[in-house]
This record gives sequence, structure tokens and C-alpha cells, in this order.
Amino acid sequence: MTSTAARSQTWTVAPADVGSPEAAVLLRDYFIDVSDRYFQLHLGRPSTPTEIEEGLAAHPSDDLAPPTGVFLLARQGDEPAGCAGLRVLDPRTVELTRMFVRHALRGTGGGSRLLAAAEAAARGLGAERIVLDTRLDLVEARALYVRHGYAEVPAHNDHRYAEIWYGKELGSAPTSPR
Repeated sequence: MTSTAARSQTWTVAPADVGSPEAAVLLRDYFIDVSDRYFQLHLGRPSTPTEIEEGLAAHPSDDLAPPTGVFLLARQGDEPAGCAGLRVLDPRTVELTRMFVRHALRGTGGGSRLLAAAEAAARGLGAERIVLDTRLDLVEARALYVRHGYAEVPAHNDHRYAEIWYGKELGSAPTSPR
């Protein structure tokens, strides 16, 4: 459950250096979250520190930087609270990855803000389409994507942990009222 104070804080999302200390902390938190859920489901235990380190090393995020991608850092108030990355797959398509909001702040609008910022950043990269993969057990993430117009698509990769793929045509950037 989120506090009233957390709900009243303003969310901001901006591009950030994927190699920054704040990014490193959020990416580690993301990896622990998805890894622990996987290990709990399949092995009845959380990830070990060694498994986390091996996973981080095997799945680097350094390509989430220009010109091959973008890393977005979300803040609630002044605190780093979430992240998302975009990886250029081809001139028309980007892949959304590393989408994460800290547990204590889920349900406060951060996921929607991150997704909107990721779509805007994808358009900024010239993309017309955004795709992603996820696991079936990550039901909250799947619900967020569907709520924002993502639909199941054929697999665009053969990642070990990918179980379901989503995509969305981006169209043109939304216009602001004058």
C-alpha cells in the first residue's frame, strides 16, 4: 500500500546516463525484482547475490545510450523511483526494456508516466513501433501495457526468459492544445 504522501508527489521522467550511480542502483533493483520473482516461482527461493551478479553481467544495459538507445530515469519528488530503457532494433522499431517502478511507489502513476516518456523518446529516435518481451508471471506489467494500447505480437527475439511479446504502433506524436 502506498502512503498519501507518496501519492501526492510529482513524477518526472527524463533521459539519464545509464552508467550513472542512480541508474546502477535502479537497474540492480529491477534485476533483483524480476529475478527473485522468477526464482520464487520456479525454485521456491529468492535469488542469491551470486545469481544477481551473474545476471547483471550477462545482461548489460550499456546499449541503452545514444545512438543505440535511451535510458530514462523516473523520479517521484527528488527521489529516483523507476527506470525504463529503449534499444534501437531497426530504423522503424525500438524495444522497451528494464521497465521498473520501486515496489513502495507502485500504484502512484509512475508506470504510466514512464511508459508515456518511453513512447515519446521512441518517437524522438524516429521509431514508428515499440516492442517488448516479458514473462507471464509479471501480471502487473502486462496489465499496464495492455491498458496503454499494447497488444500481443509474434516473438521478435528468443530471449531465455521471454514468454509473451507486445507491440504498439506509435503513430505521430500527440499534439498539445494551443
